Amino acid sequence: MKWSEVCIHTTNEAVEPISNILHEAGASGVVIEDATDLVKDRASIFGEVFELDPEDYPDEGVYIKGYLPVNSFLGETVDEIKEAISNLMKYNIDIGRNNVTISEVNEEEWATAWKKYYKPVKISEKITITPTWEEYEKVSSDEIIIELDPGMAFGTGTHPTTVLSLQALEQYVKGNDTVIDVGSGSGVLSIAAIKLGADRVYAFDLDDIAVKSTTINAKLNKVDGRINAQQNDLLKGVHIQPDIIVSNILAEVIVQFVDDAFKTLKSGGTFITSGIIQGKKQVVRDEMEKAGFQIVEVNQMEDWISIIAKKPLG
Repeated sequence: MKWSEVCIHTTNEAVEPISNILHEAGASGVVIEDATDLVKDRASIFGEVFELDPEDYPDEGVYIKGYLPVNSFLGETVDEIKEAISNLMKYNIDIGRNNVTISEVNEEEWATAWKKYYKPVKISEKITITPTWEEYEKVSSDEIIIELDPGMAFGTGTHPTTVLSLQALEQYVKGNDTVIDVGSGSGVLSIAAIKLGADRVYAFDLDDIAVKSTTINAKLNKVDGRINAQQNDLLKGVHIQPDIIVSNILAEVIVQFVDDAFKTLKSGGTFITSGIIQGKKQVVRDEMEKAGFQIVEVNQMEDWISIIAKKPLG
């Protein structure tokens, strides 16, 4: 089979929505090449990227590359991708240069070459994420290993928004907690919650690919019996009362269900949000406080923000 590489030159802010657009268009894998990766200082415990070639990276912004089979529908599919990306501006998402280029790739090289970029990554005090093909031994008895297949949709679990969410879960999950994961994607947050001691996780996502991805990764990590993955629109129609709601999703989406999150959470429950760019921090914070939440933490990694709030007791 022949494959075409669709490359979009855009901004860091647009990475997640454009990646989702490519997945929905049928892309078999997405590659993100961020110009800032070339200048980041990395702690020695992080091993997810190495030997970066500056020729592969833009002078500024981000390249997002998706891979589509070459067939009679390719031109139509590319036009739909371009239109969907342009529509992101309606939601005040900066899409930057938005240059889209198409090139043909060798299937054998593409199928395996990308694996060299993914190594086990220590995300927090306890959590390490490792790709399925890497052998990894625990370095301490309380280390939590999460295996993911980056060849599936939703990436490697090492994006700053995911890291912020995992670090918050490590801090707030207690034994026997019930957790709701809104916008579960790969299921990495749901898996982490169980491995951190939660009794049950309800993983919701509107995208059926995400539901399948969560289900597969839960089985891979042997926690599928305690994760209920289902298709759902945010918290609509949800009557479970969890101890924690976690959502790594766009700020524009978070503000749509803040009221539902407050109503759904148990008294004293925790609302962990991530996926918020610096410029949208105050908007999300204001909506949370208006709903009745008390802000307990605001954390930042690179240009990304996570906000952790509590529902007051009583």
